[in-house]
Amino acid sequence: MAFLFLPLLFILFVPSTNAGDWPPSPGYYPSTKFRSMSFYQGYRNLWGPGHQNIDNNGIAIWLDRTSGSGFKSVKPFRSGYFGTSIKLQPGYTAGVITAFYLSNSEAHPGYHDEVDIEFLGTTFGKPYTLQTNVYIRGSGDGKIIGREMKFHLWFDPTKNFHHYAILWSPKEIIFFVDDVPIRRYPRKSVATFPLRPMWVYGSIWDASSWATENGKYKADYKYQPFFGKFTNFKASGCTAYAPRWCRPVSASPFRSGGLTGQQNRAMQWVQGRYLVYNYCKDYKRDHSLTPECWR
Repeated sequence: MAFLFLPLLFILFVPSTNAGDWPPSPGYYPSTKFRSMSFYQGYRNLWGPGHQNIDNNGIAIWLDRTSGSGFKSVKPFRSGYFGTSIKLQPGYTAGVITAFYLSNSEAHPGYHDEVDIEFLGTTFGKPYTLQTNVYIRGSGDGKIIGREMKFHLWFDPTKNFHHYAILWSPKEIIFFVDDVPIRRYPRKSVATFPLRPMWVYGSIWDASSWATENGKYKADYKYQPFFGKFTNFKASGCTAYAPRWCRPVSASPFRSGGLTGQQNRAMQWVQGRYLVYNYCKDYKRDHSLTPECWR
């Protein structure tokens, strides 16, 4: 019972890792509105083919000291709902990034857009960090201008598969964990929002220079291989080749998009308990480069 005597500030600012502390129901479950597909219905190998194991429905990718691995959607999209169920590796995974994201880096090298869900590896006894991020028109190239919000999770992501998703429309980006919205990034200006077509990617790679506690802990290959397992793929929306009248999908009952009051309350619950970093609240940052923080 000694933990009862810890300082109150410590209790307030260190998120719980108690897997029994579950968010309230969002009341609407967008993952049930879009059909699942097998890996080969929507994706192909991008790199590291020798570090992939593909079955009919999913894929396992892994990192060792020789290579990581990645895959890419067959089609580019200009909006849509993109989800997958992921199971992460337990134990020491410091320096390792397991990612599911949207990008057009191959079409626009040096000046690309990107929307990320990244799992930052960890050390023994510490939780994974889920990092969400948005890059616009080269803000992820050269001088990095990230728009990171980082979360711990209310469950152990190494025990079972959980569903992670990105809703991207011309007016908003919403990140979901098991249908619970954790972040909404609204379009406030053309300059701060990605609008060019993007592909869907998954990857695992060594980011020892920054991934775990700002690079304090590196990937240790005595624990290799490091696996990421993906299944239950969903990718529904307007492809880059769809006619102009193709209507963006929604992650709420409202055809126009946005979130319901119940979804917003669930998101606020998560952010109040599990948000561990918000770029807009980082006063060491130059927020003239991120004007959406004060508009």
